[in-house]
Amino acid sequence: MMNPNESAAAQCEREALLGQLRTAETTLRGRLYRDQIDPIARAHMERALAHVREACAAIRDTGSARTVDQLVSELQHAQQLLRARCLNCQHRTTRKSIHR
Repeated sequence: MMNPNESAAAQCEREALLGQLRTAETTLRGRLYRDQIDPIARAHMERALAHVREACAAIRDTGSARTVDQLVSELQHAQQLLRARCLNCQHRTTRKSIHR
């Protein structure tokens, strides 16, 4: 068990780390949708942003955050859903233009 001084020091370290993660989140989010960003770099930045947010959740509430594997799996599933939706929208648009 930690004594009060150790507990206070650990809390200060957590708060400092959360501040650094918030700075990283703000920086990533602010640069994410600039036109000159390469699509591959943007994809990496989006993934990094998700990991930074999950790290904040893990630090704030131990045990509530997803594992890295869970997060990656959920991100991949969301990307698949978006791609399927995009393809469905393109398919409907193509069918409408053919039938006119």
